[in-house]
Amino acid sequence: MIDRALVVKKVWLDKIFDNGKVWEMRSSRTNITGRIGLIESGSGLIVGEATLKGCVDYEIPKTNYFRRFHQVDDLQLLDKWKYAWILEDAKRYDKPIPYNHPKGAVIWVKLEL
Repeated sequence: MIDRALVVKKVWLDKIFDNGKVWEMRSSRTNITGRIGLIESGSGLIVGEATLKGCVDYEIPKTNYFRRFHQVDDLQLLDKWKYAWILEDAKRYDKPIPYNHPKGAVIWVKLEL
């Protein structure tokens, strides 16, 4: 059972589910690993899940080589989003699951389904 979910904007979720984006770029590191839910930001819905394998623990160089992994077109955004959270086996749900979004949750939501 998945007990936590990551909040992600729709544009990036679509790239994760449909275009093979495997690096979710963030401004901080994470130690969390395992199967997680994926929440579409602002929707109140868990729209899928993926395995979070870990975090690249160094700043990603701003080169076109890595674009296939993170799919960020504006490489200047990587000045802030320095760390790659590595996703694997992402699956979009046929029927998204509603959840109660706790006040103040911005990155992670602890799930009680």
